[in-house]
Amino acid sequence: MRLNIVFLCLTYLFYFGHMGVIAPYLGVFLDGRGLSSGDIGSLVAIITIARLIAPNLWAAFADKSGKSLVIIRVGAMCAFVSFLSLFWATGYVGIALALAISVGFWTSIVPQLEQITLKAIQGDSAYYSRIRMWGSIGFILMSVVCGWLMDYYGSEVTLLCSAAMLLSLCVATFLIKGEASIQHQLNTASIKNKVLSRPFLVFIAVMMMLQMSFGAYYSFFALYMRDLGFDGRETGWLVSLGVVAEVVIFVWAGKITQAIGIQRCLVICLIMTALRWGILAVAPQVLVLLLVSQSIHAFSFALAHTAAIKFVHEHFGERFQSRGQALYVSISFGFGGAVGSFIAGQYWQQGAGAQTAWLISVAMAAVGAFIALWLPVKHPLTR
Repeated sequence: MRLNIVFLCLTYLFYFGHMGVIAPYLGVFLDGRGLSSGDIGSLVAIITIARLIAPNLWAAFADKSGKSLVIIRVGAMCAFVSFLSLFWATGYVGIALALAISVGFWTSIVPQLEQITLKAIQGDSAYYSRIRMWGSIGFILMSVVCGWLMDYYGSEVTLLCSAAMLLSLCVATFLIKGEASIQHQLNTASIKNKVLSRPFLVFIAVMMMLQMSFGAYYSFFALYMRDLGFDGRETGWLVSLGVVAEVVIFVWAGKITQAIGIQRCLVICLIMTALRWGILAVAPQVLVLLLVSQSIHAFSFALAHTAAIKFVHEHFGERFQSRGQALYVSISFGFGGAVGSFIAGQYWQQGAGAQTAWLISVAMAAVGAFIALWLPVKHPLTR
């Protein structure tokens, strides 16, 4: 049991270590390949759509077969192999295709990983946050290391960093011990009722608006910092500051969520996120405020994600857990992230429209906070 938890922590570390390269530096990599800001925004949107489709296909298979661990291993291997094509891919279409395929397999991993982890810890959200924080540690390490390497070797070094993380992820997934496959008889009417219920529709709208607001950050933050005079290493430290704050809050996120409830957590997180983007819009040159903005990532991601995982776990129950997690990931991070990235790309204009893009992010987060007010204060399944 203890050893398996260690392997789960390693899997989170390498999975989000890859994200620690892609999330902050994908825009810099694409810019280095000669793509415009409009191209970057639309390309990020295209590959993000892979997060909408792939997780649901794999989750349906997982719920029917019970072979979550097999899906994790296949997804990791295919993500690594398809990512290697980026070393030779050229042009907008070639890069978009390679990234979309790799991301499609890569994002199929996390819903199954969340399910296996929650089973291993019997749904304990406090314990979950302590395991999940290893993903944040991986993100920190790679964002700092990759930022430092970029200063010396250029934007192409991101490919080597990501490939190393994906290969390590493959190895880690084969160390996890899974439970025997459990066959579930699908009940489509039951899951349809859960998906179309008012609490879930409100919840997914909130999480979609949150991820839409991240569009400018995921697509252009590193380029924005470069335009403000920060080098790659300094940008890496700024990104890492946000994830350090994330790690700290992950230690307490489960207890906070239990104490004040999912609805209040999400309202607070969305309001703080709106403040974060507001700072980047009006005062990014003030270092103290920039550090505050990055620290708010503790709310924008860690606390919000912990509350979301708790909601999904309670709302969908054991039978539909894989598809519940996949719906959360695909609609919020997938569809929401794609729309947000596309909109940001249309307004960014090589940095000339940066302030407008950040203010749109503020509005998205504010709308999400308002929608969150309609969530039940106490979820029906927790009564």
